[in-house]
Amino acid sequence: MQRSTFRIGASLIILTLMAICLNGLFSKTESAPKKAISAIDKKKELAIKHEAYLYKTHQQELSAAVKAYFDKAIAAGDIVGAGVSIVKQDSIVLTEGFGKRNLNSGEAVDGSTIFRLGSLSKGFAGVLAANLKQEGKLHWNDKVSDFIPGFQFGDKSNTEKITLANILSHTSGTPYHSYTNLIEAGLPLSDIAQRFKEVTPISEPGSMYSYQNAMFALCGEMVQKATGQELKTVLTNRLFNPLGMCSTTMDYNTLAKTENVALPHVHRGRGYKTLPLTNRYFNAIAAGGINASAIDMAKWMRFLMGYNPEIMDRADLKETFTPFIEIKGSRKYYQKWPGHKSSYYAFGWRIHKYLDNGSNSEKTIWHHGGSVNNFRNEIAIYPENELGICVLLNSTSKLAKTVIPDLHKIVNKKYGRQAAQIASNTDKNTNQPL
Repeated sequence: MQRSTFRIGASLIILTLMAICLNGLFSKTESAPKKAISAIDKKKELAIKHEAYLYKTHQQELSAAVKAYFDKAIAAGDIVGAGVSIVKQDSIVLTEGFGKRNLNSGEAVDGSTIFRLGSLSKGFAGVLAANLKQEGKLHWNDKVSDFIPGFQFGDKSNTEKITLANILSHTSGTPYHSYTNLIEAGLPLSDIAQRFKEVTPISEPGSMYSYQNAMFALCGEMVQKATGQELKTVLTNRLFNPLGMCSTTMDYNTLAKTENVALPHVHRGRGYKTLPLTNRYFNAIAAGGINASAIDMAKWMRFLMGYNPEIMDRADLKETFTPFIEIKGSRKYYQKWPGHKSSYYAFGWRIHKYLDNGSNSEKTIWHHGGSVNNFRNEIAIYPENELGICVLLNSTSKLAKTVIPDLHKIVNKKYGRQAAQIASNTDKNTNQPL
């Protein structure tokens, strides 16, 4: 009995000692990860703060470099004023104004100053068509004649071949700038549509690129038939309001009553003369009747890069930028951009392929220029780099021909340095002992 009691007591002592040892062992192994996690979190926090500091620093450097670029252009007499927006990934990194919106009054341009967009409007029409296609309201192969009664271009066979895709890609077979004079004269699109029967086609639909305004603008009539609403109502409800593009307008009366609006200027002698706004192209909104600020264009570019999937997903957006017809030749200003290989037209957008100087790989630009009422504008998206650049000018200028590659070079220089510094900082943090 005593032996049994002794054995039980000894066993209890041994078990107690084992429990104490195990508890000490586990408490030590548990405390080590806590210290490690704490150290890792601290390093991550420092890295994030450093990255934010670099981002802010390079954003300031970018702003200063862009300002110096446009200040130089203004001092040289190349431009009067400019609204500029730059978007990198999902961040709007710059929306600024430079120079004067009205030389007579001396009022300065800022990020909210409204400019006429001219043919940058075509890009909105192409995206809207893709948006309506997503819902089954329109299709690329829809016949124009099915939506516009009395439309005729060439014989019956030719007329029935012309599709929405053809008019959005300038491949309807219409002679260059047919009836642009009627657009500028203010005739309603419904009247202009009836007059195409007097024009002789220069090619089969879909086989030749020939830039248009009047034929392109007929997509607005197709939108109205498909939705039961005017084009400007559909654009406002589906794109402008959801994107917060609150200052974007599509009529002359609103533009004329806007206080912060850029006035057009023309170069005369040694200086510029301020011109009045005109009401041209507001009868052809899809071709050239939209007005917007640099801030709104920044929101537009962010959307185009796929950062508003609740409005439109990337796959549907991508259809807008699918090359439809090659733009041949080498005389266009954009065909002289560094590394240029080839150009195409999609739906309201020019698509350029170029060799990137840094990686020597082929990359893409979604681009368009715009000119109306002595305003001259450029927009370009670099999808592989998730970079958007838009420049709005209130005067015609040779600067427009090179402003996109010029700013692209400036952005690459600033953000290339930032990426290198972040990578270097990350490597240092990774190599440091915990």
